[in-house]
Amino acid sequence: MARTPSGARTPAGGERSERGRGRGGDRERGGERGGERERDDEFIDKLVHINRVAKVVKGGRRFAFAALVVVGDAKGRVGFGSGKAREVPEAIRKATDSAKRHMFRVPLREGRTLHHDLYGRFGAGKVILRAAPAGTGIIAGGPMRAVFETMGVQDIVAKSVGSNNPHNMVKATLVALKSMTSPRAVAAKRGKKVADIVGRREEPAKDAPKEA
Repeated sequence: MARTPSGARTPAGGERSERGRGRGGDRERGGERGGERERDDEFIDKLVHINRVAKVVKGGRRFAFAALVVVGDAKGRVGFGSGKAREVPEAIRKATDSAKRHMFRVPLREGRTLHHDLYGRFGAGKVILRAAPAGTGIIAGGPMRAVFETMGVQDIVAKSVGSNNPHNMVKATLVALKSMTSPRAVAAKRGKKVADIVGRREEPAKDAPKEA
């Protein structure tokens, strides 16, 4: 430990002066966290939308950037977050950290599509999500596609019938996904076996050729 002329003890090598207590020190600590985020290969993050916003103050306008990011692990977990900062990289980092804190798991059928059709609404945003057979791919556009790609969905048909605002579309999609129920959850709630629930769902398809 070294001593300053005033007698205060500081770490050797001038570490206190290098880190500082102002905004420069915050940027340094943010850079360290950003390095950890880059080394974390478990999650997939996609930048959905970035917007420049302005705040009117006495001296004029202060410009900042607002970012919307979707994060998932390609295995059924997904989350979204928004962040605002004076610089684009910092706004994206804040949004990514927020998305990781708000992730939730969605049960998928065969790990590739939905168990049943869904409808979601948030504000003026309205979306319809439909399960699709293998080989269909992701038929969705804009923010909805980013949600499905990060979540790991491979076959789905989605349509937005309301607002095209990215925030409303993403939130409406997540509202719909949160209402997803799997056959295992339904069987546990009704006190039955999973085979009874799945078999009942497939019965009409088997009986259709006989009736024809």
